[in-house]
Amino acid sequence: MTAFPQNLYDRYHAHVYFDAQTVAQARALCQRAGERFDVQVGRVHERLVGPHPCWSCQLAFGKETFDALIPWLEAQRGGLDVLVHGDTGDDLADHTLHVSWLGRAHTLDVSRFL
Repeated sequence: MTAFPQNLYDRYHAHVYFDAQTVAQARALCQRAGERFDVQVGRVHERLVGPHPCWSCQLAFGKETFDALIPWLEAQRGGLDVLVHGDTGDDLADHTLHVSWLGRAHTLDVSRFL
């Protein structure tokens, strides 16, 4: 079990993971997050991108939004897994050391950062 995300960094990304059966759910969740909180909602990727082993949509936000957004995401994610990581500018550390999860943890392909 991974630790619940903690507000330790200035900037964050949350990646909502989904598949073909849950794409509408993920799209709605990300849209609601964008409307309710001070977050940048990225594209809904219906393909693998970056180090992510699932289709995903990125939410970008700051530490001032973290304490309201993360519990809301936990309550609203409806079984979707969400990767939460610091956005410190060190991609390798951000995707290995600064990682926590809402839901099930997935293995990321960080070889692109080595």
